Amino acid sequence: MRDSAPKEMRAGDTIWIPADVEHWHGAAPDTGMVHLAIQEAIEGSAADWLEHVSDADYQRPTDRA
Repeated sequence: MRDSAPKEMRAGDTIWIPADVEHWHGAAPDTGMVHLAIQEAIEGSAADWLEHVSDADYQRPTDRA
């Protein structure tokens, strides 16, 4: 979520994000990523795309929780 440390995801992980919570996802600088998203379309829209992630945010260390 915005202003949180990136979370490390591994193959097979399930991640649930509540409605109306800003978040982003992507590969690490040295690792590719593929994901499947299931979401409900509300009034014809399934997502509100925001700004691109900054290079500084993209490079932040992960939270390996």
